[in-house]
Amino acid sequence: MTDAARKPDAIPKPPLDARLTEQRNPRSMRIDQLSTLEIVDLINAEDRLVAAAVSDEREAIARAIDLVVDCLRQGGRLLYVGAGTSGRLGVLDASEMPPTYRTDPDMVQGVMAGGFEALLRAQEGAEDHPEDGAAAMDGRSVGPQDFVLGIAASGTTPYVHGALKRARELGARTGFLLCTYPTEDLLRTHDVVIAPLVGPEVITGSTRMKAGTATKMVLNTISTSSMVKLGKVYGNLMVDLQVTCQKLQDRGERILMDTLAVPREEAERLLDAAGGHVKTAIVMGRLGLDAAAARRRLQEKGGAIAALVGKPK
Repeated sequence: MTDAARKPDAIPKPPLDARLTEQRNPRSMRIDQLSTLEIVDLINAEDRLVAAAVSDEREAIARAIDLVVDCLRQGGRLLYVGAGTSGRLGVLDASEMPPTYRTDPDMVQGVMAGGFEALLRAQEGAEDHPEDGAAAMDGRSVGPQDFVLGIAASGTTPYVHGALKRARELGARTGFLLCTYPTEDLLRTHDVVIAPLVGPEVITGSTRMKAGTATKMVLNTISTSSMVKLGKVYGNLMVDLQVTCQKLQDRGERILMDTLAVPREEAERLLDAAGGHVKTAIVMGRLGLDAAAARRRLQEKGGAIAALVGKPK
């Protein structure tokens, strides 16, 4: 054994905190001495690790999607529960479902520690109360048809654990999304655990960075895939959108021009007759039906447009 090996500081020490999200990143320890361009390059290099970490969790993500779709088909809901950045990302994903896929606002919900005010101004202490998370589940009448996904980069947020514990007591299926090593207890407790290991943050503990990016990617994949499997996408077109502004009016008309091979004037007429609902307008144009008949046929097929009019050309 060498003299260096005998020295106490040569013996690897366990991290002060076992959570991966709280460990120091050896590649960024001198970030405060770098040039602006070097800081940009360092952050970008770390961000490149995120997609691979999310890909490693592909099977767990697919399992979560199947659970979500099963619940939604039974009339249940998808609820995201989180605090801080994790909570805000859940609220963001949920809020984008109605305009994008014409879902009922209650179908996908974001539940955040501290409520609405915490969206605009950090209320870090709000995450420390598991009883508040439990109360949020009671307040939303969570039940067996619902899927509740807890989001906590560190895996330890009391509010999230309190919500999930109560959700399971109420019969809901549950999942956990975190960016550190999941415990055996976590794996045993929930129906699915998604743990993209993005590594320590550039700024120690700043989980709005890589962990936040990974969370956004996972939530995008879960919600988008669920909507696809529920028949709200035709080919890769956003056909279940409801026209509510000029941008969506233009997009809806272009979708009809593409799928029905009609000029813009006819696309505009069909969209207006369909009450601004693109999917209904496609069925009207393809099958020669009025709006009421098109809606009825879609309902008979559970909203799956391809089963009604065939694959997109």
